[in-house]
Amino acid sequence: MRNTAVWSPREAAPVSNAGDARMCFAFARFRRQLAALTGIAIGADKQHLVDRRLYPVLRAHNVADLFELTQLIDRPGNKALIEEAIDAMMTNETSFFRDRAPFEAFRARILPELMTARARERRLRIWCAAVSTGQEAYSIAMALDEAARELRGWSLEILGTDISGAAIETARKGVYSHFEVQRGLSTTHLLRYFHREEENWRVNEHLRACVAFGQFNLLSNPADLGAFDVILCRNALVNFGPEAKRSVLERLAGLLAEDGYLFLGDAETVDEAASCFAPTSNQSVWRRRTRPRPKLALV
Repeated sequence: MRNTAVWSPREAAPVSNAGDARMCFAFARFRRQLAALTGIAIGADKQHLVDRRLYPVLRAHNVADLFELTQLIDRPGNKALIEEAIDAMMTNETSFFRDRAPFEAFRARILPELMTARARERRLRIWCAAVSTGQEAYSIAMALDEAARELRGWSLEILGTDISGAAIETARKGVYSHFEVQRGLSTTHLLRYFHREEENWRVNEHLRACVAFGQFNLLSNPADLGAFDVILCRNALVNFGPEAKRSVLERLAGLLAEDGYLFLGDAETVDEAASCFAPTSNQSVWRRRTRPRPKLALV
């Protein structure tokens, strides 16, 4: 997401197509298709990365090359192929308590603030909108579990969604390698919330039960998901085109409670939808900007 070769599953070696107008056309067409399907804008210099990532998909479906793939994407009845192509283009980079600071802000400031504001209804809803393989949602679940005494009797909902069906299946299973649990987890968290399963580690059942996972495309209408107190959409929009990013941010703002919080990645901003969000002391955490109520005209 090497040289100017395009891999074809019907060939034993890469076929040089550096000057092939057909393949240049196919790459440009695929970029438009991917942007329309996912919001992701691929740079014009990324053809070799696209070729490398799509090669296993082309081989598995006996598709000759990128040109043929773009034709199949536009035809009905190729949902499985399209989903696999999208999955291949996703960068599912994640870890437990990634970047630390946002989770520390959630535990130390945002959660207590929301608990005070919701003391009457005693309900919190949190959406991890680009959850990848689940580590982010389980990190939030651990943070809430650590406040279990104060949250006794509360209704707590954590929803984790991602465009990648394969990533969501991994998240639901909650099984991670030793390398994955080493990234961000303290020994205390590991022993408290995980158990060994052969060579891997599985999230304990009581924590898995705290999170619901589902496949969801951020370009879709999220209205049916309901309102949320906190939305995490971290490191998902960094590769979106400006218009797609603006559209997603505006829809996220529409689902946030008036005093709700949006978490983005450290390198992301809300520039395209600055009217919807106000900054906080943490550069990756944003509050929904309260719209002024219209003044009543005095007669």
